[in-house]
Amino acid sequence: MAYVITQACCNDASCVATCPVNCIHPTPEEAQFATTEMLYIEPDTCIDCGACVDACPVAAIFPDDQLSESDARYADINAGYYDKYPLQEGWKPLKPTEAKRTDLGTLRVAIVGAGPAACYAAEELLIHSDVEVEMFEKLPTPWGLIRAGVAPDHPGTKVIAEAFDWTAAKDVFQFHLGVEIGEHLSHEDLMANHHAVIYAVGASSDRRLGIPGEDLPGSHAATEFVAWYNGHPDHAHTQFDLSGERAVIVGNGNVALDVARVLTMDVDELAKTDIADHALEALRHSNIREVVLLGRRGPAQAAYSTPEFLALGDLAGVDVVVDPAELALDEATDSQLARGELEPSTAFKVQLAREFSERTADPTHKRIVFRYLASPTAVLGTDHVEAVTVVRNDLVAGENGVLGARPTGDTENVPTSLVLRSIGYRGVPVPGVPFDERRGTIPNDHGRVLAHPDGAVVDGVYATGWIKRGPSGVIGTNKSCAKDTVARLFEDFQAGRLVRPVGSRKELTKLVGQRQPGRIDYRGWQAIDAVERARGAATGRPRVKITDVAEMLAAAKTRRRLPLVSR
Repeated sequence: MAYVITQACCNDASCVATCPVNCIHPTPEEAQFATTEMLYIEPDTCIDCGACVDACPVAAIFPDDQLSESDARYADINAGYYDKYPLQEGWKPLKPTEAKRTDLGTLRVAIVGAGPAACYAAEELLIHSDVEVEMFEKLPTPWGLIRAGVAPDHPGTKVIAEAFDWTAAKDVFQFHLGVEIGEHLSHEDLMANHHAVIYAVGASSDRRLGIPGEDLPGSHAATEFVAWYNGHPDHAHTQFDLSGERAVIVGNGNVALDVARVLTMDVDELAKTDIADHALEALRHSNIREVVLLGRRGPAQAAYSTPEFLALGDLAGVDVVVDPAELALDEATDSQLARGELEPSTAFKVQLAREFSERTADPTHKRIVFRYLASPTAVLGTDHVEAVTVVRNDLVAGENGVLGARPTGDTENVPTSLVLRSIGYRGVPVPGVPFDERRGTIPNDHGRVLAHPDGAVVDGVYATGWIKRGPSGVIGTNKSCAKDTVARLFEDFQAGRLVRPVGSRKELTKLVGQRQPGRIDYRGWQAIDAVERARGAATGRPRVKITDVAEMLAAAKTRRRLPLVSR
């Protein structure tokens, strides 16, 4: 028997360090780790010890003889990775880092943001002794995209937030929730009270299409839709037109697939999740029966991951529809596929698309339709979205060899009343902090912030996560990213570049109290969490999210009646 990694894999590589026989790859030290969709277990080397199961924070690993029917293909997916990347001799498993003393006094670090990137950075910092961490988040709730981005029907992925509770409960860690940098505190305030500041603010904006009609009513960013159904307080009152029978999503990454699932899956199944109540009610009255996803390139270049694409085939009452005529590969990719030279995940994407194209759709089912080699050129309508003009593309190799989409002039109008663009996230500037407008990131060198993209290092200022590297990778990718940034921070501290007088925790807490009396600490978040879970328990759901900030503040005040959790 061997163990198998399945869809929920978060890529944080906790399992890698525990494997005694080096059978889980790619590791953070290997080049493939930067782009991998998931991790894989080599079946012939696995000794069935189960250490990886205990280490996995999202319960994604199972014995091969206990896989569910929907997960059965992951045995082949895991094994297939090693056909291209056989195990190499000489690699040693990672060992947990031991706490180190700095001998330079207490290091005070501010982290801006409270999502996975921020929490992994805090976790990495607190491996060391003599470190205090203050975490600032503009929302009254922590966990970033785990709470406001992960689809409600993926509860296993959300479980990783429970691991962050261990860091949040430490005496040397302190939450400042509901505190926005640039409004309540400035960058200069943070620098005056900390030796270093790490920005882990993610990429909260979206990329635009730049086509006529993009701003018509009925045309939205998918990021808004995701925030809406996940109960983000800034989007709780956004209205989406679900009166038509078709929605068009521009893009075919994992976010696009999440949106397509939420729009088509059984509402009674969604009612068992933590989806926001207002979204659940709207979806109960939705008329949408077909979701069309437009991808500008072919199935081999599709942005979605193999696990997410595969999982669509298990949606009850929903057919995945692919036109066989749109599956023709470019000559180079076709040759690579025939010779077995494509990346395993890419080859499997092509295989899956072909399998979906061979299925016969049930006319009584809802449909998720994948359109490859298709780009929007205009959103049509007078005072509301009525259709999207779509152009057929050819794939053409650029000077660097990368295949790009070139419009052919062959167009059609696709009727719809709802358009959601899902072509990527983009960071937004933080007042007082350098920003690269072209890339939508904070300019940096391995996490050390630069004055401008080619400029000098700004002492004491760092970045991690999407604001550092752009919107790439999955939740666990942020772990190695944070490790990289924190390593640079400690190099600078040991070199004496961060040793200067700064304010104490007591002084900072006083300042925050003056600027933002509504600040919420860890016990306040525990109180909000307890209220949400209690409401969920009453209805058979994991939680019922509070979406109103004033209500969150009221719930946080009940913390006086809650015992402080110590871990």
